Amino acid sequence: MNEELKNLTKEKLIDYIEDLSKNWLAHDGLWFQEVEKEFGIEKAIELDVNAWKTFSSIEAKRIMNRFNIPNNGGIPALVEALNYRLYSNINIQETIEITDNRCIFRMNDCRVQSARKRKNLPDFPCKTVGLVEYGIFAQTIDPRIKTRCISCPPDPHPDNYYCAWEFKIEEE
Repeated sequence: MNEELKNLTKEKLIDYIEDLSKNWLAHDGLWFQEVEKEFGIEKAIELDVNAWKTFSSIEAKRIMNRFNIPNNGGIPALVEALNYRLYSNINIQETIEITDNRCIFRMNDCRVQSARKRKNLPDFPCKTVGLVEYGIFAQTIDPRIKTRCISCPPDPHPDNYYCAWEFKIEEE
């Protein structure tokens, strides 16, 4: 561990976490753009989906380990884990309609989509990636959790969020 990190104030550590999250997202975006330039958007999305298949599980397992979130902890475990994802440090998100068997997660402000909007570009069509990303993340937390996309670009969405996902455990 970097000794200087151990001496940072809480505020500096929080700022650093935000910067790390922004750097991760910037790298992800730059990588995607390079692949898109070389091979086209369809291939870039295909490769991005493949990367998210692995990354989503890794991220979920590390969050569970770091914050002592139990395996098979159901919707409460998922709701907690969603709050520790890298995205949660730089996007505005919320989880609503929380019960023991179901919740709705919404990405109210997404840095990627907001940047595109500022540049007068259409929403990035991230639904294909999101289905894999959120589905695998949730199933890593608890294999009983099923993920359903409510809305995600290129789908139309209301102004108050970019994407919304339902996580549900079917009653037996």
